[in-house]
Amino acid sequence: MFNFLKKSNNLEKTHQPKVFIFMGRSGCGKGTQADFVVKYLCETENVCKTLHIETGALLRKFIQGNSYTQKLTKEVVESGGLMPEAVVVGVWSNYLFEHFSGKENIVFDGCPRKLHEAILLDSALQFYKIEKPTVIYLKVSREWAENRLKERARKDDSVEGVKKRMDWFEKEVLPSIDFFRNSLNFRFFEIDGEKNIEEVRQDIQKRVFGI
Repeated sequence: MFNFLKKSNNLEKTHQPKVFIFMGRSGCGKGTQADFVVKYLCETENVCKTLHIETGALLRKFIQGNSYTQKLTKEVVESGGLMPEAVVVGVWSNYLFEHFSGKENIVFDGCPRKLHEAILLDSALQFYKIEKPTVIYLKVSREWAENRLKERARKDDSVEGVKKRMDWFEKEVLPSIDFFRNSLNFRFFEIDGEKNIEEVRQDIQKRVFGI
């Protein structure tokens, strides 16, 4: 686990929210490392809450409703189709509207995906006056990710399903990663995600947090 810093009794009255965006192929361990960062923030900043925005979880909660949009979204989820950008952006932006007061840290896991989503998130963070959000790209090879998904063997990890996700990542997600990499608005870190979980965590701890 993180070597947590001691909680300070001299925290500034005005907290400056920190934003972390985790990106990478399916199976790269984004969720695990995002959880580490959430815990780190909770342990080191006792005056501040951290919002963990995990798109998949938000969508699963969203489709429990009975509105027309929710029913159509559920059909897409159950068919394994690609979710329209408008729905994905609507889900995480509505979450921000309802829960972000300007004081909380935010950890994004699984969004943005497409380039347009990345541009919209950039716009939203500028609107909220977030300074230098951090992007953590867990880089793994296609072969490594495919093997990891086969080992995981979830219902939606069929050979064809995995191939589609890998193709989709290369076509749709890589451009959004390059957008963040080349933007002066963000701190961008490329982390070797093929190491074991603890080594990846240590790399993030050292490079991102400097501890």
